[in-house]
Amino acid sequence: MSRDRVILHVDMDAFYAAIEVRENPELAGKPLIIGHRGRRGVVSTCSYEARRFGVRSAMPSVTAERLCPQATWLPGRMDLYVGVSRQIRTLFDDFTPLVEPVSIDEAFLDLTGIAQHLESARQQAEEIKRRIRREHGITASIGVAPNKFLAKVASDLDKPDGLVLIASVDVPRILWPLPIERLWGVGPKTAERLHKRQFHSVGDIVRLPESLLRSCVGASMATHLRALAHGQDDRPVEAGHEAKSISEERTYASDLTDADDIDRALLQRSEGISQELRKQKLVARTLHLKVRTGDFTTWTRSQTLREPTDMTEILVQAARQLFSQRIDLGESGVRLLGLGVSGLEPAAASQTPMQPAPVA
Repeated sequence: MSRDRVILHVDMDAFYAAIEVRENPELAGKPLIIGHRGRRGVVSTCSYEARRFGVRSAMPSVTAERLCPQATWLPGRMDLYVGVSRQIRTLFDDFTPLVEPVSIDEAFLDLTGIAQHLESARQQAEEIKRRIRREHGITASIGVAPNKFLAKVASDLDKPDGLVLIASVDVPRILWPLPIERLWGVGPKTAERLHKRQFHSVGDIVRLPESLLRSCVGASMATHLRALAHGQDDRPVEAGHEAKSISEERTYASDLTDADDIDRALLQRSEGISQELRKQKLVARTLHLKVRTGDFTTWTRSQTLREPTDMTEILVQAARQLFSQRIDLGESGVRLLGLGVSGLEPAAASQTPMQPAPVA
């Protein structure tokens, strides 16, 4: 099935920062960070000039300021970004009716039956890039492949302003040398386990015994990773798929008692939720906080935001307010910390503010 399909993954390059540069050309070529400065701030995104100094999305602002003190900071304008995103999605409709937005700045396009083969899809991708540059003044990187996984990998290989095609025959040459973290489902903890068993590259998944892989990640995950390592992914491009509820929690081996450790945990949970919101092209109206201490006392608190959001910075600010104003640990530490969001709706229908509402 996957060999017969023609899939594009379009990823806008440093989307928020690129739009700000378009609006103010004097920022071109300079390190630019979208976010709020200060001890409680978080980087929303940044230009490639700032990334060369090690700055990245969801990084604490104090870290970003230390890495790149010369950067220009802007608070962000979500109404502007959402408007441009809508316009670009309309552009995609000129090429195929099968468009699956992944976030405000990326989408999968299924050109099966429209483009005869991958090479003709490359020409379509070149036209998409030209129109985005001409009509919107920004650049995009596009991956062309027979399935979603390979298309996503391809779009990341030559950023910014790249265009990479990966055919099935290219998998050993292009995919296998890449680090194992490129496989969907391999997060930091799974990667650590795999590295201990000498799985370092994608090719190692193919070359080393499957029994060793199963003993490391379990039978189901082993099957999943081996399929991806062979470049196999039969998931369809889904236009308008249903939203799911989103939550994330973690239980700690040792109770968190240090304020910075707790704050870091709030940031990590907020980052995870915001990434999933953007992946599903959703925004959330309400944030939920769950805290459990070592004696199993449990608090659940919630806050409705002024406007729906998918931004890490908004969620973590609200979570900090809830924790500081409505949780009293006393002498206890945090055994479990969880965040969740509800009131989900499509991102394109909302304008996301840069500040949360005060806690009631």
